[in-house]
Amino acid sequence: MAEGFSLKRFLPRGLFGRSLIIIVAPIVLLQAIIAYVFFERDLDTTTRRLARDVAADIAMLVALEDEHQGEQRLALRKLAERQLAYRIHFLPGQNLPPFHGQLTSTIDVALDDILEQRIGTDRDFRTARIGDDFEIRVDVHDGVLSVLVPRDRVTVSKPDIFILWMVGSSLLLMTIAIIFLRNQVRPIERLARAADSFGKGRAVPDFKPYGAMEVRRAAQAFITMRERIERHVSQRTEMLAGVSHDLKTPLTRLKLTLAMMPEGEGHDAPGDITSMRADIAEMEHMLDDYLAFARGEGGEDASPTDLSELVREVAAAAERAHQRTQIRVTVPDHVRVSVRRAGLRRVLANLIDNALKHGAKVAVRLSRDEHLVEIAVEDDGPGIPEPHREEAFRPFHRLDEGRNLQSGGSGLGLAIARDIARAHGGEILLGQSAMGGLKATVRLPV
Repeated sequence: MAEGFSLKRFLPRGLFGRSLIIIVAPIVLLQAIIAYVFFERDLDTTTRRLARDVAADIAMLVALEDEHQGEQRLALRKLAERQLAYRIHFLPGQNLPPFHGQLTSTIDVALDDILEQRIGTDRDFRTARIGDDFEIRVDVHDGVLSVLVPRDRVTVSKPDIFILWMVGSSLLLMTIAIIFLRNQVRPIERLARAADSFGKGRAVPDFKPYGAMEVRRAAQAFITMRERIERHVSQRTEMLAGVSHDLKTPLTRLKLTLAMMPEGEGHDAPGDITSMRADIAEMEHMLDDYLAFARGEGGEDASPTDLSELVREVAAAAERAHQRTQIRVTVPDHVRVSVRRAGLRRVLANLIDNALKHGAKVAVRLSRDEHLVEIAVEDDGPGIPEPHREEAFRPFHRLDEGRNLQSGGSGLGLAIARDIARAHGGEILLGQSAMGGLKATVRLPV
């Protein structure tokens, strides 16, 4: 398990990298096998055969030197030089010192074996490289015979050409594989980006299916799903617009009737009329909350927005509405992210309003890293116990103990805020504030 886990850490995480390994690994393995077979088997066998052929020629030349004398010996030497394409020299009166080391090269082993078989065991010889040739010196009865053998007669002449062809063909195959894989992976990457953008509430109008058949089917399924969701949101928004108009019309008539009534007419006291007006205003506010929750701010398009400026604006508006100046705002300059401005404004307004209702001091902080933007709203109020924090997001739900974030409202403040945050591909988290109260953190992807 530990080995598998450690190996997995070094594997690429992307589809392109993994697909490339699937193609490259067999090529590398095949080339390694071919190289082993060529160098350890074929090349070695061929070299041994060549060396034995050269050793046989040397044995024949030594036999000619030992068995003939005078002009005949010289004529045979020249004839052998022409026929074998060797350069042969005779060094009269010289002797090779005895060799007591261990033979290692292929030509040395072959010479020792052939000379021992055909001439005798007491024959000394030496081999050396001179330029591109091999020099072989062998003792004869009256001197030393020196033979210069071309390199290609002893070893395979150009193994590096084989290596060059092998490496070159591998690089060519890998280049073709990379180009092909890139063209196959690009449609999948584009589909993933389109799905991610759509999940963050951003428009993807230029997305079109292309690539392999399976990728086209997945892309077409995504387009169909997107159209259904957009059609559903559009139909729901249009229906709610009609409901809003139908419900607000009688409320407007009631407000008009109350406005035209004298303050002290009949048995109605001025306090009753004031209470009715407050009830109607609260009904309008609750109706707006219901419609906003059902609509989910779906009709708004995302656009690049300076979140620093937006946070300052919402905080200043909340201070004016509550006639308080206890909001401490900490934001960097010019944090631009593509969001639905009106929807995010509503999220921040809900969170700051809740904090002002239940805390004497409120702090708003904006931060950003490579992947996320965080907006934290903290207060010094009573907070919410951890087991009840998730309940606070339930629509129309009111907390009975601790702190009721929706007291005096519709019970939709946090539900609306989370719905809008999730429409951006983000989330809202509740936690304990360092100020002693509640900390609401809005996380949005960049």
